[in-house]
Amino acid sequence: MIAQAHSATLAGIEALPIVVEVDLQGGAATFVMVGLPDKAVEESKERVRTAMVNSGLPFPYAKIVCNLAPGDIRKEGPFLDLPIAAAILACQGAVPASELEGTMIIGELGLDGRLRRIDGALSVALMAAEKGFARLLLPKGDAQEAAVVPSLQVFGLETLEDMVALLNGATDIQPERLSPPPDPEQIDYGLDYSDVKGQRHAIRALEIAAAGGHNVLMVGPPGSGKTMLARRLPTILPPLGLEESVEVTRIYSAAGQKGGRTGLLWERPFRSPHHSASHAAVVGGGKIPRPGEVSLAHKGVLFMDEMPEFDRTVLEALRQPLEDGVVTVARVQASLTFPAECILVGAMNPCPCGFKGYPEQKCVSNPATCSRYMLKISGPLMDRIDLHLTVPRLKPEELLGAPTGEPSASIRARVIRAREVQARRLGPGRVNAKMTPREIRELVALDDECRDFMRAVMSRLNLSARVFDRILKVGRTIADLAGSDRVTKACLSEAVQYRQTEL
Repeated sequence: MIAQAHSATLAGIEALPIVVEVDLQGGAATFVMVGLPDKAVEESKERVRTAMVNSGLPFPYAKIVCNLAPGDIRKEGPFLDLPIAAAILACQGAVPASELEGTMIIGELGLDGRLRRIDGALSVALMAAEKGFARLLLPKGDAQEAAVVPSLQVFGLETLEDMVALLNGATDIQPERLSPPPDPEQIDYGLDYSDVKGQRHAIRALEIAAAGGHNVLMVGPPGSGKTMLARRLPTILPPLGLEESVEVTRIYSAAGQKGGRTGLLWERPFRSPHHSASHAAVVGGGKIPRPGEVSLAHKGVLFMDEMPEFDRTVLEALRQPLEDGVVTVARVQASLTFPAECILVGAMNPCPCGFKGYPEQKCVSNPATCSRYMLKISGPLMDRIDLHLTVPRLKPEELLGAPTGEPSASIRARVIRAREVQARRLGPGRVNAKMTPREIRELVALDDECRDFMRAVMSRLNLSARVFDRILKVGRTIADLAGSDRVTKACLSEAVQYRQTEL
């Protein structure tokens, strides 16, 4: 008798359907696994055998042939334990084979029959609903995450015996219900811009970045507060909506970055990789392609401290995600695409020693060394960063005084209003930083005064066409924050000053 169970495997953050076929034959007791299993899947044979015996379930003394179809897709990870066990039990009549139709099953078994959490539960649930499955069985710890799919009945199980009871109809296990999202005002970030002393110019620029989704580069000496400012940027971003939360959770789940979480992720991500991080760690990839830091920062902030110290190939690889909002990782078997729509915040010193241009402390770097240091960030990458800030050291009176920063909640309220305006103008979820050249021409109409001003700026500063467009985008965001329908000369003047540090 042949029995089938439906399951899935991950390819990047996408779930692919897998059919587990089991056939019991006479002869010596062996367990044969075919269908391009990796080492973890091969070891499922012993986990399934031991878990079934220790759970008091019958394990056949026969030749077991298990086929994982389709045979041309490599199956990875220990997540096929539960569907293999279900197919073996159906072959023996321990569970009705008809109950496996229309049911997606996934889970890793412990030797005692308990289920362990898996990666990519949300991706599996989305794929199951798309393929028309009515029910999903998976470990209890992942059920809340998968319950976001409304057309799917999600059952969270704790043991192998729970699955047997559910398939035989002798259990009171109920479908998982999605918990309501938290109140955005009740999210405790633990950080706030009211803690910041001085740096009003930098906070204003970060407010513009948050409102329009613009990338930022901060240049200043050590100890000027660049990291402190960057870490507080998520506190002024709008709260994640349901669709955004699903996107972010899907990436973190597939990457195995659960951190004890059982449901959806509702906070904006903040990722800060070390400057020694590899290309695969930042951009994504590896032998088994996984999302990198730029994808884990999707809908949030990617902070690159000591930016010139990153490998040149890593920095240049950021050009695609900054422009397109996605990262494509090409391998021989397949080409995988990961979402990577984030705000890049870079921080760097003005020179290797950090004190060029600051009379308070002598710069010990020679001009050639300073030039090589600044050229580590290429011109095309600099063009893709909208806001360039100088962050000076605080004066003694500012350090000795009480913090004077505006609370993050007040700034966030202005950012939310500006994004609502952009959503009405550009469409849901879109921001000014992502405007196309055609949209810029249509939505950033310049009067004669603004045209004369921009003509003078372009002539004097010798700016590229890309920088010209980005100044208009930033000007549009400044106007949105001010509640103005028109981009004025004052808006453009402020936008231009955020390009001065690169000249």
